[in-house]
Amino acid sequence: MADYKDYGFHSAGPTHNFGYQLNDLISLIDQTKNKYILDLGCGNGYLVNYLIENGYNAYGTDASEKGIAIARQTNPDRFFVQDLSSDALPVELADSGFDTIISTEVIEHLYNPEAFIDFCKRQLTPGGELILTTPYHGYLKNLTLSIFNRWDSHLDPLWLGGHIKFWSRKTLSRVLTNAGFTVVSFTGCGRFPYFWKSMIIKAKL
Repeated sequence: MADYKDYGFHSAGPTHNFGYQLNDLISLIDQTKNKYILDLGCGNGYLVNYLIENGYNAYGTDASEKGIAIARQTNPDRFFVQDLSSDALPVELADSGFDTIISTEVIEHLYNPEAFIDFCKRQLTPGGELILTTPYHGYLKNLTLSIFNRWDSHLDPLWLGGHIKFWSRKTLSRVLTNAGFTVVSFTGCGRFPYFWKSMIIKAKL
């Protein structure tokens, strides 16, 4: 049986979500302010390596040893294995204070998202920014899934390592504000408005 932590990483290329997220995501990162970046759940390291190639100072952690091994082929000193359900960064990053944390398509996989948000908060410097992406759910999209009887495939319980939390703009904003963040930006990406594949929310301490 495949390890749920590996998520099928076979190359250093972009995972499917970056096909419709990358430009919107990069537009939220100001290189003059976002100088010390951590990607939590970096997968195969594509985003971190892309950022480094474009002059950013970025690091990544992920639970997948296979993903981290692929990421390290490009920048071996920037990636570390981390269980995202734990309460500690890898020792190499433990004393760091990041001004930006990015986490793409991770929070929907976590049993305790509030603990994850609190963990991010502790790793950020005062005024730091948290950028999250996750599949978008809202009234029109949910209604369409119901009308066309697509929920069984959308919420497939046989998807090993699949989504266990389903977020709307309102619920993701609420978990952030409850933790002391201020939401400063929302972007829907992929497909057309209100049927977006994913959303990107940027919040600031």
